[in-house]
Amino acid sequence: MNSIQRRHDIVQTALKTGKVLVPDLVDKYAVSAVTIRSDLNQLASKGLLVRARGGALANNAVSLELSIDQKHQNRQHIKRKLAQAVCTLINEGEAIILDSGTTTAEVATCLHQFNRLVVMTNGLNVAQNLVNAGRIEVLMTGGTLRNKSLSFYGRQAEESLQRYHFDKVILGVDGFDFHAGITTHFEYEAIMNRLMCDVAQQVIVVTDSSKFNRCGVHKIRGFDQINALVTDSGIPDSFAQSLEQAGVKLVIVED
Repeated sequence: MNSIQRRHDIVQTALKTGKVLVPDLVDKYAVSAVTIRSDLNQLASKGLLVRARGGALANNAVSLELSIDQKHQNRQHIKRKLAQAVCTLINEGEAIILDSGTTTAEVATCLHQFNRLVVMTNGLNVAQNLVNAGRIEVLMTGGTLRNKSLSFYGRQAEESLQRYHFDKVILGVDGFDFHAGITTHFEYEAIMNRLMCDVAQQVIVVTDSSKFNRCGVHKIRGFDQINALVTDSGIPDSFAQSLEQAGVKLVIVED
């Protein structure tokens, strides 16, 4: 586990338990107390934790948003499995939207198996993974590039979406909550995601199970307004039951 992964895990542990202690973290990650204190100081300086004697407290106001490089390293093996499962829901000849993100970038790589598709995306990394897919027509929304997520947003991106109709949209999300539904951290990304849903016949959400019971600030849709969910076997039973009762198709891969 590198420092980025360790610090992400520390924040997640703090959010679950309320606090973390230096000795416990030293044992858990098999690193020195100096390293752990440095991690906690870095996280506190970014507002992700509140430093306390002997450890740190959770900052409950935080909705953690990792950069694209950090997200790429997080649960990568699961994302590949999820991407392969998403492709079973796509048919030859369809027009689809791929949202920006690391999981949808994995989906883009898997799409090379298709002979005829139209794919629009607002993700620079997603488009890069389709460069050598010669049998796929790739469209980009354009707009203003957000460096942290490699995603395009803004009026130009929104207007480009409104000129088309798609069979399916594949959405990655930052949070999946009973009350808030599917959410994200960035306001303009939420606006783009809502438009994507509006111009697509079916909404397919793909997320690993760590996103359940997490809530971003900006709502995209209620969980009962999606058509299918692709996730891993860590999905809480309460979510699985509620989604099935709402008529949402569940595709679950083994973690």
